[in-house]
Amino acid sequence: MSPVYRVFFVVVFATLVSSGAAALPGDELAGFAPGAVAGEREAEVALRSLPSAERTRDWHRRFTAEPHPAGSEENNTLAHFIAEEWTKQGLEDVTIHRYDVLNTAPREVSLVMVAPVRYEASLREAPYDVDPDTKNPRVSPGYLGLSASAEVEAPVVYAHAGNPEDYAHLRSQGIDVRGKIVLVRYSNPYSYRGFKALTAEREGAAGILIYSDPAEDGFTQGPVFPDGPWGPESHIQRGAITYDFIVPGDPLTPGWPSLPGAPRVRLEEARSLPRIAGLPLSWKDAKPLLENMDGPVAPKEWQGGLPIEYRLGGERVRVRMKVDMDNSVGPNLVVEGRIRGSELPDEWIVLGNHRDAWEFGGVDPSSGTASMMELTRAFGELAKRGIRPRRTLVFGSWDGEEVGLTGSTEWGEHFAPELKAKAVAYLNVDSSAAGPDFQPQAIGSLAPLLIEVARDFEDPATRRPLVDALRALRAREREKAGETGPVPDADLVDVRIGSGSDHTVFLNHLGVPTVNLSFDGPYGVYHSVYDGFYWMNHFGDPGYRYHVLLAQIWGTLALRLANADLLPFDFAAQARYLRAFVDDLEMATEKGRLDLAGLKSRIDALEAAGESLKDAARRALDSGGVTPEVAARANRGIVEVERNWLDPEGLPGRPWFRHTLYAARFTYAHLELPGVTEAAEASDWDRAARQLAILERALSRNAALVAGLGRALPGKESSAP
Repeated sequence: MSPVYRVFFVVVFATLVSSGAAALPGDELAGFAPGAVAGEREAEVALRSLPSAERTRDWHRRFTAEPHPAGSEENNTLAHFIAEEWTKQGLEDVTIHRYDVLNTAPREVSLVMVAPVRYEASLREAPYDVDPDTKNPRVSPGYLGLSASAEVEAPVVYAHAGNPEDYAHLRSQGIDVRGKIVLVRYSNPYSYRGFKALTAEREGAAGILIYSDPAEDGFTQGPVFPDGPWGPESHIQRGAITYDFIVPGDPLTPGWPSLPGAPRVRLEEARSLPRIAGLPLSWKDAKPLLENMDGPVAPKEWQGGLPIEYRLGGERVRVRMKVDMDNSVGPNLVVEGRIRGSELPDEWIVLGNHRDAWEFGGVDPSSGTASMMELTRAFGELAKRGIRPRRTLVFGSWDGEEVGLTGSTEWGEHFAPELKAKAVAYLNVDSSAAGPDFQPQAIGSLAPLLIEVARDFEDPATRRPLVDALRALRAREREKAGETGPVPDADLVDVRIGSGSDHTVFLNHLGVPTVNLSFDGPYGVYHSVYDGFYWMNHFGDPGYRYHVLLAQIWGTLALRLANADLLPFDFAAQARYLRAFVDDLEMATEKGRLDLAGLKSRIDALEAAGESLKDAARRALDSGGVTPEVAARANRGIVEVERNWLDPEGLPGRPWFRHTLYAARFTYAHLELPGVTEAAEASDWDRAARQLAILERALSRNAALVAGLGRALPGKESSAP
């Protein structure tokens, strides 16, 4: 280290300590030789000193200045802005990739109740003087992305959350929804709006209305905007109803990149396109429909937060709905930039955040974009000072996430061969800050590293260690679920990863280890006009402290992976999480229908091999026996483990999803051991047995691979089988 850099390190370290950053712990880091720890710590301290709350606020204002949905002129302008800024910051190989995909925007939407009284829904959100952005004339009416176009007049049925069991109850009450318009609500219980649309389509409904009930995100939760973080009466949750749980990305190029000139399937062949028309409603526009409903009284659990008696309807309330959508092919722009690795440029750590928002995207995604811009500025500044990561950092500003996880999926499909050969991990941030609650997600083998990184930080509001704050949060979540007892480290990171963000192509299609990072809190204005700069500065993260903390954690995690001598994946921990997945499967399966003994024994073998690899790696690092050649062989094998979880045939019925451990349900909720679980839930025991055999083979491959990696490292031979 040069004398100039030593002086710089002392100054920034003192700055971090005086500002309340957590003191740097001991002299051991997973994956690092003892002699490399000091240099890594110094690089991390330097990185953490650079992100600024003031600059982050400026970035956030830039990204929330105008509505910028995917395909819009403003969103494309932001792509070029990011590319220019990344170039100024010192990122290399800055490129804008164009993908020609189905975009979506409303030409005309309307909803009129024609009986028993007339009511015309505004489909608009009320402006507030305190937030001038709410008066922006470019704000769209409420619409659902990639909705079909239709003009329908029909009776309305209240179908609760719009899940299959809700329609079963309606049938038990003699209510047939065929040819009718169903009114459903968000998040009770949670299901992705696209699944609500698909279910309504399968039930034969003529249209779907999805509204925000105050029981979920409005006044029953607390003060509403502009006095609090929850949704006011006119807030509308926009969103797509794409069936991307079947195949994400551009619906017309399923499984291959939508480059200019690419072949396309016909619209009627596109499996992820809805065939039903839909609109989102505020509760202000839904209330006149609900309070005029006839039919049986809805069950207690279907009653919402409005001061009315919810009924099932079906005859008395009649509406005319018009949805005219422009769902045409246009460009999505993905911005890519890099900090080339100093020693291992062909090993990649990929970091990404999507740029497109339904309107201003104060939380989703502009908070994440603001954090990313400060992080790229920090890495660019370090590179200018000659401080480079050993492995290459690849940054992505994705487009079209809100429509169908589109930009990241197209980029992933475009560069699939390179990613399979070079990608070490994908670190995703969708929304960086909606409050103070740290919500880390990771695959099981990266969860221990994420906790190791979190130990270096403290909560900026309370000054308590971040890990302690996370443990307290998990304890509150357990208490709410009726559970008690201490929270072990293994339960701090959520290892049950569903869909709904840009990690999907990396994990589920390409087998790239994945982490998701965010800070959460009371957030009732999701996908509405009120999710903007004012909301963030008054409720989400005044002072932008959690934005900065997120950038620091994101960057530190990237550095640990980029600079490690031996990649710090913990396969013993992964085996223990797998054992919990199998326990859940066993509890949900008819006794005796699946023989899980072989699966459990293979998990035991993976755990033993993982422990032996950890021990061997530590001994080899401590003894100085990890030469570049030894490290290269070991790291190739470590990366291969995640790829080995992929089944080339994919999940039955949706082959784009290839991971045998992770997928998402149609609701977007997490789904572990998906091939076996889906078959068991369908009582298709022949299919379940076939999927179990695929999973057992993957486990056998990886247990043998991990055991071999441990034996190949210098030092005492591993005892793993």
